[in-house]
Amino acid sequence: MTLRFIAKDPNTNGDNCPTVWVDADTNELVIQGWKADDSTERECLETGAIPDTEAVVRLPARMVAAIREACDVADGSAVR
Repeated sequence: MTLRFIAKDPNTNGDNCPTVWVDADTNELVIQGWKADDSTERECLETGAIPDTEAVVRLPARMVAAIREACDVADGSAVR
């Protein structure tokens, strides 16, 4: 697996913050975010189960540009 760093939360203090990468081998997004609280997770569970191998994470809206960039990289729209 080769991860291409896209961005960290622009308002970060530098530690343990939301971050976005793209796996260069699979073109999948890899996202680090804050763990969702129990009420958010319960609401997500209304649409289906969350397997033990998955998690619900939260990202601030200020990460939208980074997610868009990661999507462009993943689908080949961005210059590599």
